[in-house]
Amino acid sequence: MDLSGVNLNETSLIKTNFSHANLSNCSIYGIAAWDIQLDEQTVQKNLTITPPDQPAITVDNLKIAQFIYLLLNNKEIREVIDTITSKVVLILGRFTRERKRVLDALRNELREKDYLPIVFDFQKPANRDLTETVSTLAHMARFVIADITDPKSIPQELKTIVPNLPSVVVQPLLHTRSKEYGMFEHFKSFPWVLEAYRYTTVDRLLASLKEHVIEPAEQKAQELAKR
Repeated sequence: MDLSGVNLNETSLIKTNFSHANLSNCSIYGIAAWDIQLDEQTVQKNLTITPPDQPAITVDNLKIAQFIYLLLNNKEIREVIDTITSKVVLILGRFTRERKRVLDALRNELREKDYLPIVFDFQKPANRDLTETVSTLAHMARFVIADITDPKSIPQELKTIVPNLPSVVVQPLLHTRSKEYGMFEHFKSFPWVLEAYRYTTVDRLLASLKEHVIEPAEQKAQELAKR
């Protein structure tokens, strides 16, 4: 299907099948492109996302065209993205009763300190979807707090995050009664993985959270941003 150069401005393309289509040089301002079907043979080049009376801005991906236009022209969306990248903290750990108490307490304390904590239960068997979810959440995070006490899913989570995201700081936590699991030694060689902070009780962890967890993570995040 050759649609090159067609004016698709303000067209509803919901669930349209564009497999093997040539969409190069189309005008797509104001389109609705939910659940469209594309494949490797779909040509998406020089798609104009601006109206005819404005300087042309072109992109090469139909699915993200709407988002890019909104990003350029909507202050609220830009503010949301800025908030996400500056305040989201991903909290990882084990979801047994005792360990979940720690994760919930961390979440509540981070809220009080104006962060947006995300707690992810990774107790299900690892698969591609869950691994991609962890990676996506980590990409959005200002930093990651990982309680490596009594680990179960933590090794898989950190294996997904640490080697692939050099811009995301990981602050490990470890109860004083526990030892680091064997594989964790590998992650300590990455500069964005901080020294594990050892805590005795939840109350003492929360009391020292700013000094021993948040501030070191923020300082390292700023260093990585400069690099």
